[in-house]
Amino acid sequence: MKNGENYNYSRRNLIKGIGASLLLMPFLQFCSDKVITLLIRLSGTNHVLGHKLRVKNFPETSSQIHIPYLIVGGGISGLSAARQFSRKGISNFLIVELENHLGGNSSNGENKYSKYPLGAHYLPLPNFQDKELLQFLQEEKIILGYDSNRLPLFDELQLTFAPEERLFYKNNWQEGLIPKTGNSINDDNEFQRFFSEMESFREAKGSDGKFLFMIPLSLSSTDEKSRKLDQITMKKWLDAHNFTSEPLLEYVDYCCRDDFGLGIEYLSAWAGMYYFAARKQDATSDKKDNVLTWPEGNARLASHLKKYTEGKVLKNHLVYDVKISGDKVIAKAFDDTNQKAIEIIADKVIMATPQFINQYVLENRKAFTKEFHYAPWLLATLVVSDLSGNFSFPLCWDNVIHGSKGLGYIYDQHQSLKQVQEKKVITYYRSFSSSDLRKTRKDFYQQKEEYWKRLIFDDLKIAHSDIEADTEEISIHLLGHGMISAVPGFIFGQAKRKAAEPIGNKIFFAHSDLSGVSVFEEAFHQGINTVNRILNGTTLDS
Repeated sequence: MKNGENYNYSRRNLIKGIGASLLLMPFLQFCSDKVITLLIRLSGTNHVLGHKLRVKNFPETSSQIHIPYLIVGGGISGLSAARQFSRKGISNFLIVELENHLGGNSSNGENKYSKYPLGAHYLPLPNFQDKELLQFLQEEKIILGYDSNRLPLFDELQLTFAPEERLFYKNNWQEGLIPKTGNSINDDNEFQRFFSEMESFREAKGSDGKFLFMIPLSLSSTDEKSRKLDQITMKKWLDAHNFTSEPLLEYVDYCCRDDFGLGIEYLSAWAGMYYFAARKQDATSDKKDNVLTWPEGNARLASHLKKYTEGKVLKNHLVYDVKISGDKVIAKAFDDTNQKAIEIIADKVIMATPQFINQYVLENRKAFTKEFHYAPWLLATLVVSDLSGNFSFPLCWDNVIHGSKGLGYIYDQHQSLKQVQEKKVITYYRSFSSSDLRKTRKDFYQQKEEYWKRLIFDDLKIAHSDIEADTEEISIHLLGHGMISAVPGFIFGQAKRKAAEPIGNKIFFAHSDLSGVSVFEEAFHQGINTVNRILNGTTLDS
């Protein structure tokens, strides 16, 4: 989630990509005194339909749709574009979505006990400068008003309830995510020095008067003084500044994996600094670090955006070819429900789809989209009868295990006002960091249910020795292209810049991977800025 205590560093913003197909496999798990049936549901986004992009085995088009504005992709960027069109008085647009639902990684599942996220699961309190996002949150009654200092008043029922987070460290749970009890004096000194460095980055501005690190990234300074950090890994920066404490290195690695899918060995140092420095803690008078969250995660935010799309969506449609023809854009889409192809003829098209998709839909994209790297992610939602183990600090919304390969788990019912839960529902997160994400993804897809079951339980057993016996159901969600992962040279590189350039003033692009950071705010502003560029030639939010 965040860094706990007095430090405001964001946590878990997930996931865009293509995963694995739906399977259901019941089997018996034996305990000492009982036999239970453990259900494993293995799912992901519609990679079977997505695979058709590579083979291009589609029927001839049989009908046409004419529309001024076409949005390809119904994730947050696409939904935000729909909202912006609506705010500008334009209703004649269409969204085409591969899945049978909107929201992208801001989607959710639900079982008989709770809703749960299938990707991003919270929104940190926005920066006060982010007026567009503050306005949206006020529209949706997440912000209830403003105080005498004109600072937003957030709905307390949508802020994370206490206790917020805990860390399993040296065989004990402790409050917050920063290791405290059991550290050496050197460890504590290095943590203090590290956070002092991050505070300096948070406050630093360039010669243009803008913050070096800002959300959205487009509001950051163009000053070159910090951009050299994009040429080295976070690990090299830590080494160069003599940070050697094992608990600190583990903590920073966890933070990097959590927001970018990559650990400190592979992540751009600029991206690592963005994690710690881009959030300014200035939206509330007490400067307290908190997040907005819901059982279904950011699917709640997606649901607020969906109202702008009513009657304007084609779901289960795969756009497989987009070309300019004269003064129009012709998009071909496969209707998976009716097994037919259609043509959509538009004046302007917004490709609110990730670049690993766009390379198969548009011509001449692969030369630079190969520079876009995406880490695979796994989410596993467990229904458990109990969460036994050392409870030296009580169950929290966010529960992280120091030294584990995963990123901990979220207690999905934490925001419920119901004091007693029949069963507990938790969602475990794990990214797969490596130097070769394409190879990792290939291996990722080849694993079977038993492999994932073992991997999840082995990691959770560090803190919960009886987790396997206590689990009654697992829903595993695999995302092969979980999120954009900023390797050195990517954030300010040519590939990202080229991928964002409109084609012929007809085809435009809006996706969080074009920022290099997979967070809600970046996707939200991508949609707004692209609509503004289409309508009046500017990318400023208005």
